[in-house]
Amino acid sequence: RDELSGTAGTDRRKIRSILLSGNEAKGKRFYQYTAIDEYSRWRYVEAFEEHSIYSSAVFLRYFLERFPMPVECVQTDNGIEFTKRFSTSRKETLTLFQRVLQEYGIRNKLIRHLPQGIMKIERSHRKDNERFYASHTFYSFEDFSKQLKTYNHKDYNQFPMRPLGWKSPQTILKEFIQYGVTYV
Repeated sequence: RDELSGTAGTDRRKIRSILLSGNEAKGKRFYQYTAIDEYSRWRYVEAFEEHSIYSSAVFLRYFLERFPMPVECVQTDNGIEFTKRFSTSRKETLTLFQRVLQEYGIRNKLIRHLPQGIMKIERSHRKDNERFYASHTFYSFEDFSKQLKTYNHKDYNQFPMRPLGWKSPQTILKEFIQYGVTYV
């Protein structure tokens, strides 16, 4: 690998109400937004109570504030929370999410199929099912949000991965920042 890609994939997933318990959470749906750095596979997640362009833009700002490197490009699918690409409106206006990207000078790559960036997110969601959702219960939105952040910080970003030479995403990112190491 010659350089850090500066590309992050972004996606969201619905958390079904069967995972929720307690009066405050019953019958509600929560959403997990995820961004993964292409190079290090370092991942950032946030919980939201709604699936919307506004939530997507808020998530993007949170991610950009916390990711320790400049981001050049964000890959997204064509969901209405990211783009109006398939909107019936004839107006060519930007969504709030796209305006935030523009404000930061970041390119948005809209994808048709699942290239590597989004596949990494889908794979991380599969791991979430195995290592997090299968063994956790959430009693409120605040509880879900707190548990999700703890899991991502203590488990996912610290978990050694074969494609990273059995290093964790956190280690790869730290090495790049500290030493400019661009190989695994």
